[in-house]
Amino acid sequence: MILNAIIAVLSGFLGAIGVGGGSVLIIYLTLFLSMPQLKAQGINLLFFIPCSLVGLIFHIKNKLIDFKLAVPLILFGLLGVVGGFLLNQIMDETIIRKVFGAFIIIIAVYQLFSVWKEKKQKKTFSQ
Repeated sequence: MILNAIIAVLSGFLGAIGVGGGSVLIIYLTLFLSMPQLKAQGINLLFFIPCSLVGLIFHIKNKLIDFKLAVPLILFGLLGVVGGFLLNQIMDETIIRKVFGAFIIIIAVYQLFSVWKEKKQKKTFSQ
């Protein structure tokens, strides 16, 4: 129970700073609690409704949201949600797990290379 609370706090924190707290939660639910992928995704979506609302309040208060950019992104994102949900209903769970795993690996590799590139650029500018 304590580990669940720690993971929830960590996921909420990571979600608030925009680094994919949902990924942490889904990985925890599927790998450590042996929860089916679709159920973990549903819990993750429900979990992030209140978390994102709190984050949104702070971001609006600090004038960190460009509504002219956000509104079209939200509308097209909703189309993606509907398409993803419909595709999710016809896909086998093992395929969904593999796609999710591949996505996490791609993001991790991208992050590693972007940090490496950033450090390389700082060295170039400081010389």
